[in-house]
Amino acid sequence: MPQYGFLFDQSRCIGCNACLLACKQWHDIAPGPIKWMRVYQWEKGVFPNVRLHHLAIPCYHCESPVCMKACPNGAIHKERKYGAVLVDIPKCKGTRKCWAACPYGAPQFEGDEPDMKMSKCNMCIDRLETGLKPICVLSCPMRALEFGPIDELKRRYGNLRRLEDMPKDSITDPAVVFIPSEPKRQVIHWDADKALKLWQKRQSHQGGCLPDVFAKTSDVTEVPENIIGRNYLVLKAKNMKELMYYTTDDE
Repeated sequence: MPQYGFLFDQSRCIGCNACLLACKQWHDIAPGPIKWMRVYQWEKGVFPNVRLHHLAIPCYHCESPVCMKACPNGAIHKERKYGAVLVDIPKCKGTRKCWAACPYGAPQFEGDEPDMKMSKCNMCIDRLETGLKPICVLSCPMRALEFGPIDELKRRYGNLRRLEDMPKDSITDPAVVFIPSEPKRQVIHWDADKALKLWQKRQSHQGGCLPDVFAKTSDVTEVPENIIGRNYLVLKAKNMKELMYYTTDDE
């Protein structure tokens, strides 16, 4: 069976959400928690080594889709032309067993109420049938997304199947290849300790002294984990409110 898939170049993504909005517009999905393409931002580290991560994630149309195996109603199948994992919405009974099984949280629901039907990324199979690529790929202004036969993507870009903080790719064998962000490196030499001391002090526009911005430098360099709102990747939100929080900045 042929298998098509996605490339995501994390080093190019700026978290602009163009892919998400284009996906919603093309598939006529209303604003709200149904996001066939989700864009996450999370930060790690402390000054002077802060790193901001971006991840644009659709359904990865896995070669071993655990969602399909978990569905008790036979509502999910893997078609044979592109390897797309598709949902037959009328057959869905809203058991959410597909969501529980999927490590990427790809199945989407309109709310938290029971028995709501699932929908998800369909690989833009309607566009594929007319010779076009998925709308998310063509909408990316940074060219962080690509699409094609997964073997060709592996040959061109390597075989990295997961990024930092993501689930193990051995669970489902996702049809995706990643290019990670480059490690942070110092381009211009500067003294971080001196910068902190300058940052700590302040004065009024008349030149009078004001209280320090922080009491000691460790207040900046040893930040408690819970002070940062989105400091790790949450692919599977507990409810719609949490999903909207972790995928904010888009609507």
